[in-house]
Amino acid sequence: MIPTLTLAVALSAFQHGEVRVMPGPEEASVPERFRLVESTFGFVLQPLRTTPRYSVSKLTFPSPITSPDPQNNTVHAEYFQPAQPGKRPAVIVLHILGADFALSRYLAARLADEGVAALFVKLPYYGERRPANLDARFLSSDIERSVIAMRQGVCDVRRAAQWLASRSEVDGSRIGVTGISLGGIVSSLAAGVDPQIGRAAILLGGGGLAEILWDMPEAEARDSRKAWIASGRTRKELAELTRPFDPLTYARGLQGKRVLMIAGRSDEIIPPSATTKLWEAAGRPPIQWLDCGHYSAAGYLLPVFRTVIAFFNDEF
Repeated sequence: MIPTLTLAVALSAFQHGEVRVMPGPEEASVPERFRLVESTFGFVLQPLRTTPRYSVSKLTFPSPITSPDPQNNTVHAEYFQPAQPGKRPAVIVLHILGADFALSRYLAARLADEGVAALFVKLPYYGERRPANLDARFLSSDIERSVIAMRQGVCDVRRAAQWLASRSEVDGSRIGVTGISLGGIVSSLAAGVDPQIGRAAILLGGGGLAEILWDMPEAEARDSRKAWIASGRTRKELAELTRPFDPLTYARGLQGKRVLMIAGRSDEIIPPSATTKLWEAAGRPPIQWLDCGHYSAAGYLLPVFRTVIAFFNDEF
């Protein structure tokens, strides 16, 4: 049994707060499916640990999109707050399809080490958001569920950006987003539609979502493809379904923002042609090509992360 005094101290460590969302005139240009409305949302922040250079807290807040699965409708995130004084740049960090959270946490920690506030956000149907006894995933054999999850993921990132902007230690004019693979795709979508997200580092991402899904060799993508074909639907219909959630559709919104792209020359999951399409549609921002595939890119992650940190610290 936890002593009463210890329990009281533990409960007092939880910070409950609210964020008022007041969209500006530019919100009218945001596609309706991703648009935020005037609202107030609550959040809970729980301290986890402190290091000499940063602290880590668990953050939860309600998703602005309601899915059929209640457990999925609370966003779970981890906030890495730098110890450096003053207004800091801030970055939302997104994870890969395989849910390697350790990779995202490592990048968030290194960003915080260098004075960049980092918010690691778990996408729909990942981690605590995945309902028990339900085969519900961000990418599943139910492609309609997958595209709804894509919409929810983008809106969750937008709400996360609102939370960051409300923090006294964050410079609201320097909020960005980054992610690898699936995280890179969602990052490009969020930065393409959100007026407040002014910078994005897109790692192993690309455009042409229907082609990526159709050709992807991953087991989850194969299951999706088989189910789609078995239902009598075509590749053209897949393109029509995914177009409203394709980074290419909103890539014009990346033009004029600070964007960095990093890609593999022999990527077998997000092919170079998909990356090139997004790069061209985004106005040809700085891009670095690595001599690797999707999985062999792991050998380049340390120098890539150093580049990403420098980018968000305005040193790139």
